Amino acid sequence: MSLFWIIGLVITLLVIRISHWWYLWINGFPIIGETFQFFKPYGFYEISPFLNKKMLRYGPLFRTSILGVKTVVSTDMDVNMEILRQENKSFILSYPDGLAKPLGKDSLFFKTGNIHKHIKQLTLHLLGSENLKRKIIKDMDRVTREHLSLKASEGRFDVKDAVSSLITAHMTPKVISNLKPETQSKLIKNFKAFSFDWFRTSYPLSAGRGLYNTLRACREGMQVLKDVHMRKKTSGEMYGDFLDTAIEVLEKEGGLVNEDAIITLIFTLSCIIQDTTSKATCMAVKFISENPKVLAELKREHETILASREDKDGGVTWEEYRKMTFTNMAINESLRLANMAPMMFRKAVKDVEIKGYTIPAGWIVMVIPSVGKELRSVSKTFMVFGAGVRQCAGAEFARLQISIFLHHLVTNYDFSLSQDCEVIRVPGAHFPNGISINISKCPK
Repeated sequence: MSLFWIIGLVITLLVIRISHWWYLWINGFPIIGETFQFFKPYGFYEISPFLNKKMLRYGPLFRTSILGVKTVVSTDMDVNMEILRQENKSFILSYPDGLAKPLGKDSLFFKTGNIHKHIKQLTLHLLGSENLKRKIIKDMDRVTREHLSLKASEGRFDVKDAVSSLITAHMTPKVISNLKPETQSKLIKNFKAFSFDWFRTSYPLSAGRGLYNTLRACREGMQVLKDVHMRKKTSGEMYGDFLDTAIEVLEKEGGLVNEDAIITLIFTLSCIIQDTTSKATCMAVKFISENPKVLAELKREHETILASREDKDGGVTWEEYRKMTFTNMAINESLRLANMAPMMFRKAVKDVEIKGYTIPAGWIVMVIPSVGKELRSVSKTFMVFGAGVRQCAGAEFARLQISIFLHHLVTNYDFSLSQDCEVIRVPGAHFPNGISINISKCPK
């Protein structure tokens, strides 16, 4: 074979190899798949370019690989509703390992069937309406008022940090009480360090660093809880907090779940409460700040509440909260915009045919409720707290906390958004520079 043909053969093989790598790059590597493309940041009021491109080419359902998992993405509202209707029948909750890792694949949050029902009922002991009304609203109001006053004295503050701090301040004693100051401080630090933002970036190094910090917060925080629990167990101390309630229910159920699982549940529940509620509050503040008519109507509603309050120094009551009709509407709209649950994951346990589509057994289904022609159909797209049997048990807690924060904010302060309050999607709402407000006490 001549040198000419050898050189030609080498060049041909190189071209084929490079073409193959280029194809993999633009279509997603086998393990990474299209993860980077899916999590690439885009404008807050835009539809994901990744989803838009896929829908134009393949329609509302298409196959891909995200986070190393074969995935069917559904943006069809009818298909989404049918998937959720068949919960625990044709579909079960299942997350890619990359998302489940911080909580642990054995976390009670990922359990199905009777264990999930049991855990949800247990969670409602803490976050259900009855406990909110009897044991939480008073402290929530007091701590919110105190934190707002302290932050307002600085002239400017980050809403997420402030709300995260006040939630951990009034909820930590409810979850696990009688802690030494240094222990409580360490626990709260780990609560606040936990975040799902690590995967909301298209930069591998940033995602890796975020995941490491979240895993460390989980490990250290759970160890603190385990140490406290062992001391309480040894001494026989009982304070009537959520930890005591959870262990008591555990003993009655006869070993349905173990103590380590309960400790993990308590830690992750505390983290998720402060993380998601603080972000939702950010969106509510941004929404009312950018819509003067909404802010004016909100002020009118809350000033009416104040005027009719017999105890002028008293805090928000449950009855007042239930009368905040316009506030609830404003919260709904800000939650719709924020879309705190931009995607939900289920796994097909068998081949399932829906609306002419076949979803293969074993495939993860990513349900995306907020994309499509029926965006204004609240019944089909308003799933900010999840949907079906997996609807978030903390939904009422979040609404109450946002309502009380807004009550004190609009009745006591003048405020405006700082100029650098950018919001992007990756695909959930993300605040690269935080949501800061300039604030001052209203003149009397």
